[in-house]
Amino acid sequence: MINTVFILVMTLALTGMIYLGFWILPAERWQMFGAIPLRKNSNGTWQGLNITWYGILNGLSYTLATALVLLLLGSIRLPLTVTLFLVFAVLGLCIPASSIVARIVEKKKHTFSVGGAAFVGILATPWIALVSIRLLAPPDTAVMPVLAAISIAYALGEGTGRLACISFGCCYGRAVQDLPKKWQSLFSSFHLVFQGKTRKIAYADNLDNTPVVPIQIITSALYCSAALLGLILFLGSHFTTAFLLTLMVTQGWRFLSEFLRADYRGGGNTSAYQKMGLISMGYGLIPAIFLANGPATTPNLAAGFGLLWTPGTILFLQGLFVLTSLYTGRSEVTGSTLDFYVEQSRV
Repeated sequence: MINTVFILVMTLALTGMIYLGFWILPAERWQMFGAIPLRKNSNGTWQGLNITWYGILNGLSYTLATALVLLLLGSIRLPLTVTLFLVFAVLGLCIPASSIVARIVEKKKHTFSVGGAAFVGILATPWIALVSIRLLAPPDTAVMPVLAAISIAYALGEGTGRLACISFGCCYGRAVQDLPKKWQSLFSSFHLVFQGKTRKIAYADNLDNTPVVPIQIITSALYCSAALLGLILFLGSHFTTAFLLTLMVTQGWRFLSEFLRADYRGGGNTSAYQKMGLISMGYGLIPAIFLANGPATTPNLAAGFGLLWTPGTILFLQGLFVLTSLYTGRSEVTGSTLDFYVEQSRV
C-alpha cells in the first residue's frame, strides 16, 4: 500500500510542478529571486548581486534527488556510513564538474552544464559505489540496487532541474518558425515564449518574445516519467532494468534533444554533449552486465522513510538546498542597481 501511495503522490506533485513551470516560469518576473547590495555607487544607489530562481530551482532539484537516494538506499537497508559516503562523493564530484565541463566545451567561465556533470557522474559512480560497498558495507551487499537508486534519483533531479532552465532562459529550443513545415504545425500551439532582455535566450540569440520549441518541458516530463517508472521497477526488485531504463532514456534523449536546441553547445554537427550521451549509454552496459548479480533484495519504503525522517537528515537536506541554491544562483552574467528610500507616508 505504501508503495502505491508514494508513487501516486510523486506523480501528482511532479505533474503539478511541470504544469506550473510551463505556464508561469517564462514570464520576466520569474528570473530574479532577489538582489543583495554589494557596493554603493556615487549617485547613492547600490550595485547588486542577483540571486536567480535558476539557483533556487536547481537547489530544489539537487535536494529532491538526494532525498530520493537516501530514501531508496534506506529501503534496501544500506548502512548509513555507505550512503553518506556515496552522497558526498557523487555530489562533490558532479557539482564542480557542471562548471568545469562547461568551460571546456563552451569556452565560458560563467555557466553550468548539467550534461557535463551527468557525464562525469555516470563514468565515476559505478566505481565509487563498488569501492565504498566493498570497503564499508557488509559482504553480501549488492551493487546494482545502489546504482539503480542513484540513476533514478538523477533522472528525477535533472527532470525537475530543467524547470530552472526555463527560469533563466537557457537550454532553449529552436524558433518554431525555423523548423520544417511538418514540425511547425506540431509546435504551433505547444511552445514557450520567453520575456525579458536579461535572459540567455535574449542576449545570446535574440529569441525573446518568439515561440520556441519547449525543449525544457519535454525533457522535464520525459525524465520525471522515467524516474517514476524506474521507481516502480526498483520497488519491485528489478534493479538492473530500473538502472538501464533511466540511463537509456535520459542519455538517449540527451542525444536526440540537441537537434531541437538553439543555444550554443560547442562546434560541430554533433555536439560534445551528444557524444557524451552516446558514450554514457554504452558505458552503462558494463555495470549492467558485470554487477547485476547479487543477493536478492526487497526494498522496504518504511525503512527508507525511517532514515529520511530524522533531525540529522532533515538538517543535511536543508543545508544542501541552501548551498546549491547559492552556488548555482549567484548570477555572474547579470547585474542590478538598487535604490533604497523611506516611505514618508508611513513614517
